[in-house]
Amino acid sequence: MSNNLTNQQAPASEATGRQRRHPLLRNLSAKIAAIPMVLVTLVGFVGCSVWSIVYSFTSSKSLPRETFVGLKQYDRLFDSSRWQASVENVAIYGVCSLVFSLGVGFLLAVAMDQKIRFENTFRTIFLYPFALSFIVTGLVWQWLLNGDFGIAQVIRDIGFTNFEFNILSDREYSIYAIVIAGLWQGTGFVMALMLAGLRGIDQDIWKAARVDGIPAWRTYLFIVIPMMKPVFITTLVIIASGIVKVFDLVVALTDGGPGVSSELPAKYVYDWMFGRGNLGQALAASTVMLSTVLIILIPWAYLEYSQKKDATHG
Repeated sequence: MSNNLTNQQAPASEATGRQRRHPLLRNLSAKIAAIPMVLVTLVGFVGCSVWSIVYSFTSSKSLPRETFVGLKQYDRLFDSSRWQASVENVAIYGVCSLVFSLGVGFLLAVAMDQKIRFENTFRTIFLYPFALSFIVTGLVWQWLLNGDFGIAQVIRDIGFTNFEFNILSDREYSIYAIVIAGLWQGTGFVMALMLAGLRGIDQDIWKAARVDGIPAWRTYLFIVIPMMKPVFITTLVIIASGIVKVFDLVVALTDGGPGVSSELPAKYVYDWMFGRGNLGQALAASTVMLSTVLIILIPWAYLEYSQKKDATHG
């Protein structure tokens, strides 16, 4: 009898000991395993970001200099017509990417959610471009959009001999070539995220909507989409953070041309850092890009934290 009481009291005492353990010692093995990741983040991201911001206020050329010049690099940056063109282009690329990738991706996800035949095949086809690198995507669309062959030549071969379509050499529309290639690659990924969100909707909601005679489009618009708000926010953040750092697609597709008509901020940074050997100007541009990303990520992180906090207290 005494042995049984002792055995029953032992687990209880162990549980009490774990509860009284200092908060820093809880999940100690997991915290130790996370140390390398934390160090890489602090040194590789935070440290390098701080270094870049500090040296953006210097007159650094090919090598870093500790000669501070205040806001001179930023004044030069915002007075540059090339930088202004890159900002305008990234705004065009960003708006088109956000609107069309979210819209088309959601519509594709709705179509896939209808339990169509060969769903796995179609899902693979739509997702396949996302598996390609931007370099490959750029080279593919460089061939497809070339005015001497590709799509234009195929249409001329059909019989429309006067057809012309060469936006790669058009200063006004060359940025839209990058938009087309980017949408082709990224829309499938958006579709996958939206489809996962749709599959998480309780089927009882659909049954209740059908019983009440609510049309499908009203169900999606007023019930499903509000319930998928976290999915939309996460997708929006992923797309927006990717827009700012687009580089290899531009290099492979247009190289920023004709002239600077398809220049984007990431290419501006690369050219000034490695092409012109002006580290201070490149770091000023990259600091502006970092600020843009933080403007996107900080509100998203705050929303995520506040939602989890409300769920915990609720």
